Amino acid sequence: MSKLLKLEEVAMFLLAMLMFEQQCTISWWWFFGCLLLPDISMLGYLANARAGAALYNLFHHKGFALLLYFTGTWFAYEPLAFAGIILFAHSSLDRAFGYGLKLITGFQDTHLGRIGKN
Repeated sequence: MSKLLKLEEVAMFLLAMLMFEQQCTISWWWFFGCLLLPDISMLGYLANARAGAALYNLFHHKGFALLLYFTGTWFAYEPLAFAGIILFAHSSLDRAFGYGLKLITGFQDTHLGRIGKN
């Protein structure tokens, strides 16, 4: 993954921090405390690779994150907006580190290429 794309993902993570600052009234420790929660979706791999990839990709899809965020802001329901911000921030940070959406062929196969040792 090119440095320019990684820099773009870092910028999106910073945008998520700004979204949190502007939209949420809760303490910052909630932001950092919940940042890794979307990785719980990896438990889908206990069933099989297809279920694992589907659940992981749902929780790491920026479109889903923005849907939650905008729904939460539209209905003025802060927990939903917060969930969207966390998913967006987490996905951006993952992609900055080279972890992408998963393919059904296995956890190491992502839309950004294979992760781990070859």
